[in-house]
Amino acid sequence: MSAVIEAHELSKWFGEVIALNNLSVVIETGVTGLLGPNGAGKSTFIKLALGLYRPSRGSIRVLGASPRNNRAILRRIGYCPETDKFYENMTGHEFVYWLCRFWGMRDRAARVATEEAIDLVHMTDRMHDPIDEYSKGMRQRIKIAQALATNPDLLFLDEPMSGLDPRGREEMYALIHRLGAMGYAVVVSSHILYEIERITDNVVLLYNGTMLAQGRVRQIRDLIDEHPHTIAVESDNPRAIARHFVEDQGTMIVEFEDGKVTIRTRDPNLCYQRLNDMIRENGVRIESIQCSDDNLQAVFDYLTK
Repeated sequence: MSAVIEAHELSKWFGEVIALNNLSVVIETGVTGLLGPNGAGKSTFIKLALGLYRPSRGSIRVLGASPRNNRAILRRIGYCPETDKFYENMTGHEFVYWLCRFWGMRDRAARVATEEAIDLVHMTDRMHDPIDEYSKGMRQRIKIAQALATNPDLLFLDEPMSGLDPRGREEMYALIHRLGAMGYAVVVSSHILYEIERITDNVVLLYNGTMLAQGRVRQIRDLIDEHPHTIAVESDNPRAIARHFVEDQGTMIVEFEDGKVTIRTRDPNLCYQRLNDMIRENGVRIESIQCSDDNLQAVFDYLTK
């Protein structure tokens, strides 16, 4: 693993508005989720990494150097912005081709790069259609194609699932997985937690311009195990389960209603074992067991409380 982005005490403010505050983070190769609600500082961080903003304080290095006014570094970065600005009567092929030409490619190289990038995002069969006939998902994919056409070492995808229908989201998840498997360093920005969980478990959590946590989702969850786990159990005899766990010293809270028992415990493994024992020894029928806070949403909610 090697670092593609290194920020040290990075801050950016606009007048009295602090967009990023004293952020220190290292992002390595692979797919990384840049996660946080709107206003958390995700887009500001990306624009600092693209050299579009100058840091108010601190430093940021991308691919080993400062990106600000650094053409050599910027030529190694691909960027897919959240919003699009197309010439609607252009075809997807023309859009990608001319951006390759503006980047500096000669005609033949630009055509080859355009067709390879469009094929990678599965748009070959529609690449000669006008962009104004594209669905939202197609527009997103052709934006990613232009970012990939220059064969970047680092790719930024800013809210790539925004506005997509369920099928479009599935296609986008599959595309990002393919890019990661091909060895691209990809930073995916999103404010929707389950989207990031679908594509990577390596995340950077931002909130109010500061970093809450970084790492694998499971590792982050393990760091806050003093926070009780919430386990929901559906059963035909919720009262028996409730009575069993009320007497358990490791259980903090037990609630039940409408055939479901909610157990809050500091030792989830022991809780699961006791549920297994109840099934085996007492014949209690359990329909489902779900740890409703063993996911990224719960981690984020806990860290921001």
